[in-house]
Amino acid sequence: MTGPDIPPTPRLPDPLPEPGDARTNLPLAPIDEPPQLRADAARNRTLLLDAASRLLTGCGAADLTMESVAAAAGVGKGTVFRRFGDRAGLLLALLDHREKQLQAAFLSGPPPLGPDAPAAERLHAFGPAVLRHERDHHALILASRTDPLRNYAVPALRLRLNHLAMLLRQAKVPGDPELLAHTLLASIDTALVHHLTTERGMDPEHLEEAWHHLVNRLGQPSEGQPSEVGRDA
Repeated sequence: MTGPDIPPTPRLPDPLPEPGDARTNLPLAPIDEPPQLRADAARNRTLLLDAASRLLTGCGAADLTMESVAAAAGVGKGTVFRRFGDRAGLLLALLDHREKQLQAAFLSGPPPLGPDAPAAERLHAFGPAVLRHERDHHALILASRTDPLRNYAVPALRLRLNHLAMLLRQAKVPGDPELLAHTLLASIDTALVHHLTTERGMDPEHLEEAWHHLVNRLGQPSEGQPSEVGRDA
């Protein structure tokens, strides 16, 4: 059983976290855009981030360079440096860009991750989508966690938590939706996934299967409380 791929980025619904809000514990100030960014500059920034996103999928963060992004976007290397300052600024902007893609996918994208699917199907699709989304960013995400408690206040995490709690309510899963949402998110935490795949040698697909089993277990109804979450293994 494998989960759905993250669909292409649809237009973001309004409102969503502003750029830089997705990871408030990252030093995003150097990459924030001025309030009245020129239209051509905004297009260049999007062009560069889309090119970097494609390269990241193909080669990973370790081999992502300012030169390779410039070549993929069809612009001069100086354009990349002017927009992001350095490679660290590019990676931080890319992380924020990809987070917004994920948010758009589960808030307004096509099913089974998006709103046109039943809540049970969206729950099953959510975990694999997050696992795949963060697989390329684990080093940057882990480096940003200077304060373990502050991670719970990050807007991106709060949005994921609220989204899962909403789906759990819609699927009539018994129990406290917020606590159950925390349980689900903890099972795909970046640090845990990195440990399991790197130190324990687990296959990423095995972790996706574990998500489906956990969702099924949480969805087992108590007496008099029907649930709609079940999925065949």
